[in-house]
Amino acid sequence: MRRRKLDFMDKKPIFPLKIEELKKLLDNKFVNNPDLNFSTHKKNGKDFAIFYIDYQVDVNIMHRDLFEPLLQFGEEVVLSNQSILDTLPLSSGSTSETLDDILNKIIIGEVFIYIENEPAAVSFSLLKKQSRSLEKAETESLVLGPKISFTESLATNMNIIRWRIKSTDLVMEEVKVGKLSPRLVRIVYVKSVANEDDVNTMRQRIEELDVDEIEDSVVLKQYLEDSQTNLFPQFDATELPDRFTYNVTKGKIGVLVENSPTAFLAPSTLFSFLESTEDLYMRWQAGAFLRNLRFIAMIFSIFLTPTYVAAVTYQYAVIPTEMLISIGESRAAVPFPPIFEALLLELLLELLREAGARLPTKVGQTMGIVGGIVIGQAAVDAGLTSNILIIVVAMSALASFTTPSYLFGTTVRLVRFPLIVLAGVFGLLGIVFGLSLLAIHVLRLTSLGRPYLTPLYPLQIKDFNKVFFRTPFSFSSRRAKSYRPKQINRFNLKEAHQKRDIDE
Repeated sequence: MRRRKLDFMDKKPIFPLKIEELKKLLDNKFVNNPDLNFSTHKKNGKDFAIFYIDYQVDVNIMHRDLFEPLLQFGEEVVLSNQSILDTLPLSSGSTSETLDDILNKIIIGEVFIYIENEPAAVSFSLLKKQSRSLEKAETESLVLGPKISFTESLATNMNIIRWRIKSTDLVMEEVKVGKLSPRLVRIVYVKSVANEDDVNTMRQRIEELDVDEIEDSVVLKQYLEDSQTNLFPQFDATELPDRFTYNVTKGKIGVLVENSPTAFLAPSTLFSFLESTEDLYMRWQAGAFLRNLRFIAMIFSIFLTPTYVAAVTYQYAVIPTEMLISIGESRAAVPFPPIFEALLLELLLELLREAGARLPTKVGQTMGIVGGIVIGQAAVDAGLTSNILIIVVAMSALASFTTPSYLFGTTVRLVRFPLIVLAGVFGLLGIVFGLSLLAIHVLRLTSLGRPYLTPLYPLQIKDFNKVFFRTPFSFSSRRAKSYRPKQINRFNLKEAHQKRDIDE
């Protein structure tokens, strides 16, 4: 990360000057840039220039609300910065005195008017906004609940959030990030609920970030995380507005980035990545069952294949006799040790997954299904692997797909590889060693300064019903204490349990 070197003179006032001198300054900055439109005009005895970047500006609005009213000024009107600001039917007018300010504004779609020998140039924001319509979420699918996702338009995303959280307590702070290519960032939180320390920490990290550009919100998330070197994501990323607003009302801090269809939330815990807003839309019994199923599936996905490798390689005694005979018959024609066999199948599965994701949708689905069946059967017939291991690897893959967060699901799959190696070299002892290292690593992690394993560590038993299982809404009167919100109570518990008929 480095700072862009700026000419000191760019930050000093440059006006008043001649129009030719201003054009020369701009030409020096926009070298070989034919998109810079600079035209000179004369009105009421005064020379003035209009300059802007063609493709950044909405030309129709510029001609209608800027050119035409300007050329219709009467002879009695004294052409000046103040008369332009007062007369033109545009509300976004401002003045700039330095070249640096002009450059920063012109590249984000502002049109400048400079009257010769005036102490400043006047500008209006006429940015041509390109945005796609609201569409169904692609990476986070839901059966119940809203299906729309965020778009690349920051204004559209903010509008969706305002539409869902109709409260004056909702705050959307604006910060600019990037020296070479600045982007607008919005810090979103509910001021009556969010912890002030968390808000200040997030604001400070964003404001102190010194980079040339931010490609996407997921990239910004990696810059801001407590540790950039560990495997586990510490901020939760989502493209679903309902998931975003639900977590913001719980006391979390949300961040939106211009030109990014993904938002992220902090602080997050390990268990946040296994939650889905769909749990809220079901009966509490079904929601609790599915949430626990994801916890079990995560453990299953990490340890099933390593356990198979350790048992077949060293610990035969843990396998029932009938199954041991079946495994022996299945592996009779396989010349490779279990560790090589397992790594081969896992890599093959990852190749199929990556190929399916990169190919066009219809072709990718065919590749995933047909490729898995054909290659798996061919591998068994060729004696490269056994039928049982194909079942084990397939079950591990299915279990990893239950994770709502794509980033966390990828982490689960990556953790499996070193455990397979440890299981193949040291057996079950290697799995225990790997699990111990994993536990130590996760215990040391934090998210925005909060423990990553809360409410399990440090222990917050009262938050268990918000993490490990679901209770009826009438019993969920308190927000999670783990996030230390200003208001712990969501509603009055006694009032919620009182049921009144209409005649009462």
